[in-house]
Amino acid sequence: MAGLAGMALWTAIATLYRLDGPYSALVNVVACAAPMVLWSVLVDRVHLNPSTGIDWSSKRTLKDTLDVSVTKLTGLWLTWGGIALIYATFPFWWNGGSANFAWSIWCIEMAAPALFLLSIPYVLWLDRKLVQPRDGAWHLGAWLMGLKEPIDHGAIHNHLRSWAVKGFFLAFMLSIVPPNFADFVGWNFDRMFESPAVIANYCIAFMFVIDVAFATAGYILTMRPLDSHIRTATPLAAGWTAALICYPPFVLMNEGGVLDYHQGSADWTWWFAGHPWILGGLGAVLVVLTGIYAWATIAFGLRFSNLTHRGILTHGPYAWSRHPAYLSKNLFWWLSGLPFLATTGWAEGLRNAAIMAVVSGIYYWRARTEEQHLGSDPAYQEYSAWMARNAPVPRFFAWAGGKLRTT
Repeated sequence: MAGLAGMALWTAIATLYRLDGPYSALVNVVACAAPMVLWSVLVDRVHLNPSTGIDWSSKRTLKDTLDVSVTKLTGLWLTWGGIALIYATFPFWWNGGSANFAWSIWCIEMAAPALFLLSIPYVLWLDRKLVQPRDGAWHLGAWLMGLKEPIDHGAIHNHLRSWAVKGFFLAFMLSIVPPNFADFVGWNFDRMFESPAVIANYCIAFMFVIDVAFATAGYILTMRPLDSHIRTATPLAAGWTAALICYPPFVLMNEGGVLDYHQGSADWTWWFAGHPWILGGLGAVLVVLTGIYAWATIAFGLRFSNLTHRGILTHGPYAWSRHPAYLSKNLFWWLSGLPFLATTGWAEGLRNAAIMAVVSGIYYWRARTEEQHLGSDPAYQEYSAWMARNAPVPRFFAWAGGKLRTT
């Protein structure tokens, strides 16, 4: 809630003064992240959680851990160098496409010198307090340096997967921060009350601003002192495949893509134009669905991330459904896009509906791979069992599945 309050304050200022540029959009992310960091440390005191792996009472000196820190920095910097090489090699990252990745790469380039310099005191300081300072970065550095030490290749693989997640998704999130923010802040209020659809779309735009700000902050702030570090990144190829085909450059659902379900279609505002009561009712439903989607991101706080385990969520919408974001997002697409209706005839509508069903199936696949990844954690096993017994959405689907099997 602290992050939401900070973000709401800045969006109000930006709206009042028409600050709709990309730098204002970045300030919005900071306005969201900074209050969450302060609240996490000063109120929730997350830095004291045992799950951080930090022992603040440790009396180790810099001399005790210097060799470990140098090895770790070697592994970390080489990882960053590998990510930079990928960005530089593939032109998709800097010549546009379906998202403004050139902006993302510029942001990363501007931040890179500071990150490299700040990583030195950060690692030197934190290694003195870590219970197990020899993490994946250390093992990678030790392996590359040829040290005569036992090497945990599993830790190296998890380290590389974790940074692959961050390198891929942070670039994507940064690319959509400015246009998403500008659409909302630059809204034309002169037409606000022309139709219930305009009001609904304004609220929906705000929900997406919330989602993007929280998600971007989550990808940036993967830090042990905040207990928001990545425990594990999924090793499942199916999990990676199901997720990556939902995002550029691998996305299959965009215009002209293999799973483009918009052929000959029109959205809800077109089909129900001239019917204000239907527009108002359906618009309210879409706002609620988008609100649930944003709520699901807010619930992560500083921990939002695809394909990773950064702690088990059991509160908010996750007490109702194991996958509230996927469920609300797909219902939103069905109700806003109405793929079964097409301006070019019923056959096109059937094809679009069939393709949309495949898209929903992909999100079901994503959900199952996430459950498989998190299922190795006893905390998630306990949560999942509780959900099956008590949560409304799993119980409904279990009931519906039982009815189908008996008919």
